[in-house]
Amino acid sequence: MDKKKRKKYLTLIMPLIGIAIGVIIAPLDLLPLWLSPQPNTIEKALEEGINADIDGILLYVETSDKPPSIYSAGVNNKMAGSSLQADTLFKIASISKMFMAVSIVKLVDNQSLSLDDTLATLLPQRSQIINNADSITLSMLVQHTSGIPDFVNQQGHHWFEPASQASDYFALVANKPPLFSPGEDYRYSNTNYLLLGEIMDRALGYHHSRFIQQHILAPLSLSDTYYSLSEVDNDAVASGYWYGYQDDLKSLNFVAPGGSMIASAGDVATFIRALNKGALLSPSEQQLYERLYPLEHDGWLPGYHSKARYYADIDTVVVQFTNTTGGETWGLANVVGGKATAMANIVFERAVNVVERESQQ
Repeated sequence: MDKKKRKKYLTLIMPLIGIAIGVIIAPLDLLPLWLSPQPNTIEKALEEGINADIDGILLYVETSDKPPSIYSAGVNNKMAGSSLQADTLFKIASISKMFMAVSIVKLVDNQSLSLDDTLATLLPQRSQIINNADSITLSMLVQHTSGIPDFVNQQGHHWFEPASQASDYFALVANKPPLFSPGEDYRYSNTNYLLLGEIMDRALGYHHSRFIQQHILAPLSLSDTYYSLSEVDNDAVASGYWYGYQDDLKSLNFVAPGGSMIASAGDVATFIRALNKGALLSPSEQQLYERLYPLEHDGWLPGYHSKARYYADIDTVVVQFTNTTGGETWGLANVVGGKATAMANIVFERAVNVVERESQQ
């Protein structure tokens, strides 16, 4: 699949990519999997996903006081025929936003930042190109209530040609009309976290990735989590594929804050558990975080879809990585992320049903 075809394809069917995907209304071509009998095992649930043309699936299940269970189906790299392993690194995309939200909370708690600070005060240079900068607060950026347009939805953004510098994305939203008045609505926007990255850099006096390393990764011993693709051995990263094509999308390097991080499933599970159980933040930080941002997330980039959830009733974290995205779907609804992502969501829910059932035995 050449670059021109990929760009045209994404422009046509992926105008809203970047949002975390929640509940799915299954289009007609997904109904066979949606309505098929519930699988009795996790292995069967993953096998159904592979039969639905997902190339590879890794499911990591971690319950307190038990060794984690790792399940893998399909392939990591098509040419090598290798499988996804427990320590395979993955582009976790917007799960990165949780690490950034934690960092913001810590900086607010130590009074380096205030949630009521306006964008005009925090980033005077950017306020010249962002409408309503004097009314948009730090908390609105974190919570996606700023009304600032998402740069991924703008003409000129191409998923298969990511910018080499995060700041390049600002040109796509410069002086664009707001989606709504600040604080009056919700719309997921990657531009919010692009701005948060610069805000943290300015407050800290150094790149916020170092703060994430020092205050999140190191305390949790997350040795398989990295801020960007450029920091890791290419061979350790999972291959990624667009539905129906052979191209390996691994080399695409996404540098925008809130979408750049690379991690293993085990590290994501450790982070999610610590965040949900109050083991990462102080009591005041925990209270603040839970006011601002979700305790779970999905991630999407071309070739990569990830889900991370904590189920309190069974004290279990479930992380799923799939290395296929895209594909057309039709029928009852358009599915953000394409057919492969819709399939991955169904597989995840069916696997979680098995996990919950087994926990009661």
